[in-house]
Amino acid sequence: MPFRPLLASLLLAVPLAAVAEAPNIVPGQWEFTSTTAVGGDLPIPDQTESYQECIAQGDLEDESFSFIEEEEGCELLEHEVTVDGMDYRMVCRAEGGEASIIGRMDFLGERVEGNVDILVDSAAGELKMTTVVEGQRLGDC
Repeated sequence: MPFRPLLASLLLAVPLAAVAEAPNIVPGQWEFTSTTAVGGDLPIPDQTESYQECIAQGDLEDESFSFIEEEEGCELLEHEVTVDGMDYRMVCRAEGGEASIIGRMDFLGERVEGNVDILVDSAAGELKMTTVVEGQRLGDC
């Protein structure tokens, strides 16, 4: 599936620069887990990925802070970031296909949770994917 590596890195690609106050995220060592389910007739099993990251207070206050890097070929169409969460819409183009992404993330202090709906239109047809994202503060870095 050509979009799989691209989509795995899109989940939290939006910078938090639009927040006047730091997001409601407690600094420390965090673990993020995303589970992607693919709808449709293709027998693609759910895919779960996890990673850990140390988030410092200075990171949260930095205008360029984001959970991961935006991928090349993606364009952020809309985003709204508040202390309590973010909503975004983006489009990614690669290998003759396009992915439309709509995401929501809630910042809950020592937890984050959200979902990302992805509609992929490629030469192989249309796929709808839903990703559930959860993050948990593990402790100090």
